Amino acid sequence: MEYLPCVEKLNQPQLPVTASVIWLHGLGADGNDFAPLVPELRLPEDLSVRFIFPHAPQIPVTINAGYIMPAWYDILEMNLERKVDESQLIASAEAVQRLVEREIERGVASEKIILVGFSQGGAVAYHAGLTYEKSLAGLLILSSYFATHTTASIHAANQKTPILIQHGILDPVVNEVLGQRAYRFLKDRGCNVGYESYPMEHTVCMEQVESMSKWIQSVLLK
Repeated sequence: MEYLPCVEKLNQPQLPVTASVIWLHGLGADGNDFAPLVPELRLPEDLSVRFIFPHAPQIPVTINAGYIMPAWYDILEMNLERKVDESQLIASAEAVQRLVEREIERGVASEKIILVGFSQGGAVAYHAGLTYEKSLAGLLILSSYFATHTTASIHAANQKTPILIQHGILDPVVNEVLGQRAYRFLKDRGCNVGYESYPMEHTVCMEQVESMSKWIQSVLLK
């Protein structure tokens, strides 16, 4: 089995791993981007989590003049609706699902696995998590959009999986309206989804990280 290359961090290296968080970066970044946030989450000492930060493949990106960079899929048009290469997005989602399967093989129950995604990574996390055939602990979507909402079939196993969407109200890259649309779409389909906004641009802030920590604990310690 071929897997995406990843950075791995343990919040409690001395304890057996009981949960996993697979965290997807945004366009042009790599798996190192969010790794420094692990200690900032300040998870309790008895919650032992393996954080997995995959690297996206290097591909040409149309909106960046075909420049080759880390990307989960090509973006063909940078407008509000966004035209993306859906086949590449789905391939990335399937690669993430293989990482989930690897965590299960390593002894972590699917119900103790969280998918997190920022921007492009969030679009992949939506598809990977909602179409997956085993129940997950939750989806945490950061400054993103549900690019495959018209084609993705939400699997019954994750119909009620907790989803938290966080977005900056000043985001100039992924307009907050896209985060709100995803929230309404999922809410209308009976999903267990929450929404939080923050006075920030296309980034993360400490108030948000504190909320992430509480949410991660709520879905892993239930």
